[in-house]
Amino acid sequence: MLITGGCGGIGVATAERFVREGARVFVLDNDKAACDRVQRELPGLLGTLVADVTDPDSVQSAFQQLDDLCQGIDILINNAGISLPHAFTEISSEEWCRVINVNLNGIFHVAQEAAKRMLLENQGVILNMGSTNALVGVPRYADYNSSKAGVVELTRTLALELAPAIRVNAICPGFVLTPMQKAEYTSSEIEAFAKKIPLQRCAEPEEIAALFAFLASDEAAYITGQCIVIDGGETAGGLASR
Repeated sequence: MLITGGCGGIGVATAERFVREGARVFVLDNDKAACDRVQRELPGLLGTLVADVTDPDSVQSAFQQLDDLCQGIDILINNAGISLPHAFTEISSEEWCRVINVNLNGIFHVAQEAAKRMLLENQGVILNMGSTNALVGVPRYADYNSSKAGVVELTRTLALELAPAIRVNAICPGFVLTPMQKAEYTSSEIEAFAKKIPLQRCAEPEEIAALFAFLASDEAAYITGQCIVIDGGETAGGLASR
């Protein structure tokens, strides 16, 4: 299996979960130093691949390496993503394109390479990283929201095109306590936001990893084309719950 964006936050937690489950796990990230660190800290990891998900040639090269190392892929966790919060009128064209390139185009490039290989084996699971931001409007995240909404629709389309051989789903987390989120918000802002969530706390990366593990398993064999929200009830009641 392959996990993109696997060197931080949800990616690392997911790699740790699948290694514990006995899976043969490879991590893909664009940060060579981070890949080396994760390999040291997670000795059960089979290997790391350095690639830029926005570059189709880089992605193709990484999959060719993967072919040489393990001759196939049965599970893809398409997790790589970035966030650059700005007021809509202050988002530069370069920032808009960067977020769309990583969060949507990157999902496309990696899923396409994985699907080609899975179809040869007539089986596989692709799990894309969405967000509750794909489902409701959130100020200051116009580029991020748009990219994640694209991931949701891409997921549904792939589920139709690739069935019955490949199951494709998206996970849509709410506020998760990742390094990316902690860099964007102060501790007091995080605490205030958590009080608005029905479960009164933000999610931990390990909880998202647990959902990935379930959806990748045979227990989820009849689930495809779905965007599964994991947000502590944040979006359950619309404006009243926010």
